[in-house]
Amino acid sequence: MIFRSTYNKPILLLGNGVRTAGAVDLVHEFANRTNIPILTTMNGVDLAQDDFHIGFIGTHGNRIANMIINECDLVISIGARLGIRQVGRYTKNFAPKAKLVRCDIDEYELSRNIKEDEKKFHTDARDFMRMLLDEEIGDYSGWREKCLKAKKILDIYDKQPGNLAIEKIATLLPENPIVSVDVGMNQCWCAQSLVLKGHKGRIHISGGYGTMGCGLPFAIGACVSTGYKKSFCITGDGGFQMNIQELETVKREKMPIKIFVLNNHVLGKISETQYFDMNGRFANTALSGGYSVPDFKKISEAYGIRATSLNSYDELDSYKNWILDDKACLIDILLPKESFLTPKIKFETGRVRPDLDENVENEVIRILRG
Repeated sequence: MIFRSTYNKPILLLGNGVRTAGAVDLVHEFANRTNIPILTTMNGVDLAQDDFHIGFIGTHGNRIANMIINECDLVISIGARLGIRQVGRYTKNFAPKAKLVRCDIDEYELSRNIKEDEKKFHTDARDFMRMLLDEEIGDYSGWREKCLKAKKILDIYDKQPGNLAIEKIATLLPENPIVSVDVGMNQCWCAQSLVLKGHKGRIHISGGYGTMGCGLPFAIGACVSTGYKKSFCITGDGGFQMNIQELETVKREKMPIKIFVLNNHVLGKISETQYFDMNGRFANTALSGGYSVPDFKKISEAYGIRATSLNSYDELDSYKNWILDDKACLIDILLPKESFLTPKIKFETGRVRPDLDENVENEVIRILRG
């Protein structure tokens, strides 16, 4: 038996191994039957979309997801390697009140103990989900409603312009889109705030590979693999410049790829570290330190692809037809140079930046513990 009736606050924690095993449909069936809340890793963010969406855990994870991890009493981790960015440097602080059940096909990942008393299943995620579905498990609607109530309170916090831009893009995308995401701040903003309509959409993220520049090539591959259907690319000004020449491929092959450039004129993740930890001494990450950005609109038009530059994501509504038609386009969205990633957990200490208002934090904790 995997599940015990004594648990009151269980959660499913899903990694990309769920998709690799072809177990997505079984996870959704289980979640609909039991109403157990789903959290994900960054690589698995597209596994819980639409009404399943709560958030992902870890260093740049949604604050609500990390707070739920702190208050739950059972974590069933499926196809997630639980690396240092998810569990922190001191694993005893991960899910401190919970029992941990881990399913992974990789025995070497399971060889690392996150908790001393964890229960491990060295098996395929699809077979594991079949075992779970065969067990008699009650309805956890009440616990899920508490999680969603707490999430609603926190929804107005931790919002940077990049998050707001991603939320706006999400409202304009069709149901079940294929979205390819580059590496950098845009990747974290997408993981935090890109909630797709429908449950069959895909968010391609390179995850731990950190392959900056992958966004447009990913989108080209997605377009080809689906028979030249629409695909969407969200990238940053730095990552886009690394494979900008692939605009010629998009034009030559008549690919209906929609490119959103989140343009803050800096190499965001590194410049943020230099801003906070190096007293703003930028080295090759900002204009003052040897990094600059071209006119993406002119470059795109030179390749024969229509393009526009927006001063704000609020102007995206005027280009809804571009987003939904069958022709390629590039939309360059300007963001403030000092656009940061929030929240951020330091894996050495577990401290979250920025601090949450004490009254709000206490209210969220009260709901989750109630």
